[in-house]
Amino acid sequence: MRVYHFSEVPFPDSYAAHTGSLRITFPNRHFDPVLGADLLHHRLDEWALCDELGLDIMINEHHSTATCLTSSCMLPLAIMARETKRSRLLVLGVPIGSRRDPVLVAEELSYIDVVSRGRLEMGLVKGNAPEVAPSNLNPVYLTQRFWEAHDLIIKAMTTHDGPFNWEGEHFQFRQVNIWPRPYQQPTPPIWITCFNAHSATSVAERGHRACAGVDAVVGKAIFDSYRSHAAKIGRPRPSPDQFGYLVLVGVGRTTAEGHRRLKEIQSFFKATAVNFEQFANPPGYLPPFISAQILRTPPNSQRPPRLTLTRSGAKVNLVNAEVDQLIDAGAGFAGTPDEVFEQIEDLYNYLGGFGHMMAMMHGGDMKHADAVDNMTLFSREVLPRLKELKTHVPVSTQDDLQTNHSAH
Repeated sequence: MRVYHFSEVPFPDSYAAHTGSLRITFPNRHFDPVLGADLLHHRLDEWALCDELGLDIMINEHHSTATCLTSSCMLPLAIMARETKRSRLLVLGVPIGSRRDPVLVAEELSYIDVVSRGRLEMGLVKGNAPEVAPSNLNPVYLTQRFWEAHDLIIKAMTTHDGPFNWEGEHFQFRQVNIWPRPYQQPTPPIWITCFNAHSATSVAERGHRACAGVDAVVGKAIFDSYRSHAAKIGRPRPSPDQFGYLVLVGVGRTTAEGHRRLKEIQSFFKATAVNFEQFANPPGYLPPFISAQILRTPPNSQRPPRLTLTRSGAKVNLVNAEVDQLIDAGAGFAGTPDEVFEQIEDLYNYLGGFGHMMAMMHGGDMKHADAVDNMTLFSREVLPRLKELKTHVPVSTQDDLQTNHSAH
């Protein structure tokens, strides 16, 4: 299993000043550039440390928000491509549904892949719902834009015999001929984030890596759907390498210290939920069947933004859940190195195996020294043991997959 250290690079010192939303409308006068410079350098230092610790790196981007200062994932990716020598560089991801220029995305990612000598992991995502407003795009067509941009990026990366023209529904380009082309051929590994079992089928059809996270029940449905669809279309059972899972991680020398660290990182859930409703769910952004579920919610009822179901069947809100509930939900690991390894092993078997773990080991107002200690403990005491993990596939699942495969 490969483990990617992740931080969303928040600016928590401004959180108390919001008046209803930390996204889109929160004035940037609450950003202190001097303090922000310190925080950005701390996050870059932590990512660079991954190279020494044997960890990989995950970077994402968001816009118009105090919860994420990475306004373009290309910038820290380019820095890490030069500063590191061994770590894989996972971007999860580039919001190509709302990006204006997919050809530029192909050029920039190819540049990073070449500079890093083939260490890029290329995550392509639709884009966060709150960013629909500042992008000035119609959310109804965002999924269509995403898949068209996806196809154009891959064609740009894999066409080596001269320029081509692209006349699509959402993008039109003449003389597409990117320089440089990527180091990894035909492209760097492609990752797609899935939020429900339905979306996993499109990813399985293309053979990309499927990513889930912070929700074990939904994650299992996504991975099972991917495996089932792969069998349905006649492909071999996907290996764990095809699956990635995001989780919050707090490791300590004592159980209490690990729990404290997870509770600090848990503020990620609270901060990202501080958002006006009109930005959280713009009309047409969600698939119709999910919008229908939301409309069935009784008027004036409480609908917690991070409500999820644990593996034991309890409903919890990740914003204020206790540590044991976060672990049961598959949202976090916490405790001593032995306890964290056991929690990883338990989730690994529940999900049927996954080859990539995106570990958020910094979050909220966690101090730089604490994040470094968290990462170092994990690297030294937990990471070496992950090679012991073996997938235990339930017999019923194996039979179902064989039946689906033979039927097609």
